[in-house]
Amino acid sequence: MLRLLASWFARSAVGLLCVGLLAWTTLAVYLSPLEPAWLRIGLASLLPLSVLAALFGERPLLRAPALIAVEFFVVLVAWLSLQPSHDRDWQADVAKLPYAEIRGDRVTLHNVRNADYRSETDYTARFEDRELDLSRLRSLDLFLIYWGSPAIAHTIMSWGFEGDEYLAVSIETRKERDESYSALKGFFRQYELIYILADERDVVRLRTNYRDEDVYLYRLDVPPEGARQLLLAYLEAVNRLYERPQWYNALTQNCTTSIQNLAAPLQQRDWWSWKLLLNGYMDELAYDIGAIDRSLPFAELRERSHVNERARAAGDDPRFSVRIRAGLPGMTEDSES
Repeated sequence: MLRLLASWFARSAVGLLCVGLLAWTTLAVYLSPLEPAWLRIGLASLLPLSVLAALFGERPLLRAPALIAVEFFVVLVAWLSLQPSHDRDWQADVAKLPYAEIRGDRVTLHNVRNADYRSETDYTARFEDRELDLSRLRSLDLFLIYWGSPAIAHTIMSWGFEGDEYLAVSIETRKERDESYSALKGFFRQYELIYILADERDVVRLRTNYRDEDVYLYRLDVPPEGARQLLLAYLEAVNRLYERPQWYNALTQNCTTSIQNLAAPLQQRDWWSWKLLLNGYMDELAYDIGAIDRSLPFAELRERSHVNERARAAGDDPRFSVRIRAGLPGMTEDSES
């Protein structure tokens, strides 16, 4: 009996593995840059059909898994050969890559985005140079942005400096002119990675005022030195990306895992949790480990941290960042004075 169960489990495991490999292989071909389209679609269709044919031939339990393995490794080699590039016909809002010159406390940022929006798709892309003094760094904030499922969010980090100056960094896909975002394509080397250095009137206001996404803002309990180290780690990643393009990956190289990778050597708290995979719960995780304000019950904190109405009221005010923070839990030093 035990031998039969073991055999059943082994066959089931092999079957599930084969299904997974075949699904990945088929999608990798279907979503590949292979042209013309009919050839790509035809090859993607032939993969499962060939396996189906093997199942009706001799010794199907041997031939079908072997065929799937061969198809997988051939496609994997081709997939791994795909190279990211800086030279594509980019959408205007990601046309310029940022980079930083770091000289002690003095940092010069190039190509900081501060677009002028009339709607989500109608805008004038503007890129600026900005000077930062790291000795004036005072805070680190987390934005969580929701556009659909409550379990999935986009994360933006923002560093605050004396004089009510803020630098937001959004890790995103760098899309070509005719591309739109697809979560499925994000697993298959379809997009390059970009770190957008931006004014909050750009990356935050775009989401609150034009995309009508729900945005929550939290002050992280991080000392200025820790915030400085994380910002420098970010800027080093920005410069590496400026020198050499990288692929975005929805699982391993996205807006949350990239933060975790950069912050891991600096963390004073244990952030590892399933809530990092379903990052819509990141604020709940931060609350549980004491990384954000805990003077209120979490439900009340979250309600008060919703900044959409504040952002709409602030509009294009140069003090946008101050206005969306005024009175938020843990941000008593941020005021409209």
